[in-house]
Amino acid sequence: MRAVTEPETDFPSDRLKALEARLAKAKTAGDDAHHMKKDYAQANLAWRMVIELVAGLGIGFGIGYGLDRLFGTLPLFMVTFVLLGLAAGIKTMLGSAKEIERQLAAKAAADEEEKRGD
Repeated sequence: MRAVTEPETDFPSDRLKALEARLAKAKTAGDDAHHMKKDYAQANLAWRMVIELVAGLGIGFGIGYGLDRLFGTLPLFMVTFVLLGLAAGIKTMLGSAKEIERQLAAKAAADEEEKRGD
């Protein structure tokens, strides 16, 4: 007959080692997930800037084409407003970049302040 063991105190060593290996693997997988989140956030910011630029071009094209159709001067307003839309898209992109830079600087300052406090 088998002896009854207490589960809280009597662990088979091979099961305990397997559990430790699984825990170590799970901890390293969590580090990779954090790295992936950071890469995803950077890609998200890049797409935001691209969308802002394309939106400026699209809106400028739409306004210019609409005015050209209205007045019968097809290339004049379209070219003018596409260039204005490009300028507006670039200005918006630069504003987003400055906003991101301010956020990173504030985070770095907070991290530095936290290190000084420790």
